Amino acid sequence: QVQLVESGGGLVQAGGSLRLSCAASGRAFSRYAMGWFRQAPGKEREFVATISVSGDNTYYADSVKGRFTISRDNAKNAVYLQMNSLKPEDTAVYYCAASSVMGVLSRQSLYTYWGQGTRVTVSS
Repeated sequence: QVQLVESGGGLVQAGGSLRLSCAASGRAFSRYAMGWFRQAPGKEREFVATISVSGDNTYYADSVKGRFTISRDNAKNAVYLQMNSLKPEDTAVYYCAASSVMGVLSRQSLYTYWGQGTRVTVSS
């Protein structure tokens, strides 16, 4: 069982930056691939970024590639999402998720554990 708690969301102007954190508690965080997803108002939840167990492999949605960076610190049981050059279309609730499946994973169905989300609002 893994419990996930996101933080770091807020209101930022377009072009600004935010760093989201996801703190994990429970068993063997370092065994889980981690991902970030987001859900904009009136839209379905979508994949943002994922990182492998070791942190050596990452994968991003095309919409955030080059602007967002996912990282993890297994010693601190944490995963991060650095978001730069934010755009109004990045406005959403951001969720972190954990998967026991190996690799870099963009499919939501592969993730077992989810946080409650943190809201990001980007003003134009």
